[in-house]
Amino acid sequence: MLGTIVNTGTILVGSLVGSVIKKGIKDEYKDALFNAMGLAAAGLGINAVVQSMPKSNYPVLFIVALAVGSLLGTILNIDGRFQKLTERFAGKGRLGEGLSTGILLFCIGTLSILGPINSALYGDNTYLFTNATLDLVTSCVLASAYGIGMTLTAGVLFLWQGSIYLLACLLGDFMSADMMTEISIVGGFLIASSGISILKIKEIKTLNLLPCLLVPVLFFVIRGLLS
Repeated sequence: MLGTIVNTGTILVGSLVGSVIKKGIKDEYKDALFNAMGLAAAGLGINAVVQSMPKSNYPVLFIVALAVGSLLGTILNIDGRFQKLTERFAGKGRLGEGLSTGILLFCIGTLSILGPINSALYGDNTYLFTNATLDLVTSCVLASAYGIGMTLTAGVLFLWQGSIYLLACLLGDFMSADMMTEISIVGGFLIASSGISILKIKEIKTLNLLPCLLVPVLFFVIRGLLS
């Protein structure tokens, strides 16, 4: 868990630094930061899809995952519930958008998924330390645009990576390379959708897409149990 603790700490530090910088930034500069984060999120998401797609042995699975997961998320109204929660604690504003973007960037990336698994199975924290460095910069930029509330993403990241770490310890046999490839593809689409939403190209309720990530996991768990 050392890598996860370090990763959580860098997000806290980056968010605090970014929130201090925010106080001296003009509105036009904040808009520029929003555009930069939107482009970065879209680029990172597309890159994840392009890198993982050729490795996939199940070329239709991500389509099923996006369709089923988005439908389930819409029925559950995850985005609406999340927005109400953030409004209760932070008031109305763009914090909800920032938190959803931060959670996706910090938690759904390949490094954030593979890192805890490598740490649990092999004791290797290289991915997590690399991810921590990237998240330090990203959290600083996000907090400069969205405010101190971005520190909440550190807690989400800790729970996310901690859960993956524990699952990897308990279900190591099911955590195959194929599963991680499919999760990375779906995660890439989710990150890209967040960027599209920030850039106001099209409003996409990205949080409603989170159940998409569960579809590949369930597919491989059921497949493993039946084989």
